[in-house]
Amino acid sequence: MNHADDKQRAREQWSKDPAGAVYGKTHEVGSREFFDEVEHHRYQDYAPWMPDLMGFNEFAGKRLLEVGCGMGTDLLQFARGGAKVTGVDLTPRSIELSRRHLSLYGQTGEFAVANCETLPFADESFDVAYSNGVLHHTAETAGAVREIHRVLRPGGQARVMLYHRRSFGFWTQVVLLHGILRGEFLRGNSAADIMSKHVEVNEGGGRPLVKAYSRKEARELFSMFREVKIHVEQLTRGEFYFLSGLIPESIFRTLRTTVGWNVIISAQK
Repeated sequence: MNHADDKQRAREQWSKDPAGAVYGKTHEVGSREFFDEVEHHRYQDYAPWMPDLMGFNEFAGKRLLEVGCGMGTDLLQFARGGAKVTGVDLTPRSIELSRRHLSLYGQTGEFAVANCETLPFADESFDVAYSNGVLHHTAETAGAVREIHRVLRPGGQARVMLYHRRSFGFWTQVVLLHGILRGEFLRGNSAADIMSKHVEVNEGGGRPLVKAYSRKEARELFSMFREVKIHVEQLTRGEFYFLSGLIPESIFRTLRTTVGWNVIISAQK
């Protein structure tokens, strides 16, 4: 499969089934009720750590670019925090939904259909670049990181989330359950193949490219930045099944920040 095929598959998947849309499916896509449900799930049920760690209220007055803005859920939070936001995405439908999303809540932004590997902006155009769960879906992740570095001003900040290859979910679900117990490794499937089928589950049946990174690999990706900090997050008690109630909260917090599913890079140019 070549890179053009990967891009086309991504466009088809996210056009049919925007990421996160399932959590608002009892309402009309693009309605205020739909966006409210998606937002509630994202920040209350799934990832309550996100607003603080991603810094939604830290960039008032700054020019902020979101690479892969999807339906604009996070972009809206940055706009509410006072940032001057720009969103780019590979799919026209995502851009349409993002523009509508911000407008419904009285916010504005600039939008463009764009490939993260070739951003349509001049050097040093932004103070902040943000990307959540996007760059691990592109063939040239390192090239996308270089593009983020290029469009940031000196001293600019990057906040990027990638999947964590040392996570509890990767080793239990991808490697143990599907790879070993269900025999997918024996059938010639790689960890990336398994993630494509079972991590990025979607109603459209898409099979996107999916990668995961260790802390060390993530740090190396951002080695052209002056300062790089790595955080790990995202683990739910439900992932421990019948053991969930037996884990003390202090231990669970430690697990969440060591073997969580997300590796978050905070880098300064």
